[in-house]
Amino acid sequence: MTIKPDEIIQYCLENLDGAVNVDSWGEKGIFYNPHKTLKRGVYILTIKEKDGENDRSSDLNREGVYRINIGVRKDTFQQMFKEIPKRPAKGETVNMDYDFTTIDKIIPHPVYAWMGWICCLNPTEETFNELRPLIQEAYEYAKEKYQKRK
Repeated sequence: MTIKPDEIIQYCLENLDGAVNVDSWGEKGIFYNPHKTLKRGVYILTIKEKDGENDRSSDLNREGVYRINIGVRKDTFQQMFKEIPKRPAKGETVNMDYDFTTIDKIIPHPVYAWMGWICCLNPTEETFNELRPLIQEAYEYAKEKYQKRK
């Protein structure tokens, strides 16, 4: 059974102390921002439910399709996918051999893989269980970035 976007948001708000939900740029974002010290905070993850001007590679305009995007450390990304790709040109995808429309598979983010971001379209409960430690890592990483920005 597919996990719903609101269930992911709820999981984050219940399990990541200092996490806040911010809707921005047509996405739902989970940021680390205890006491709302920063304007937005530091990204942990986002949930995108429709294609955008510079990101159509996952075909999110399909009915019921969404993508969870998670900012892990670059060394974790490399362990998972062997390499960090180059930054793509505006409106393009990273040069990696993945089908970015694949449902329920953890893959590099089609645009932000160069920053160490991963994603998954419509994760099932089983795949979400694989994503939990990656969400935790993104949370810890966001806390470190927050301390530098504060």
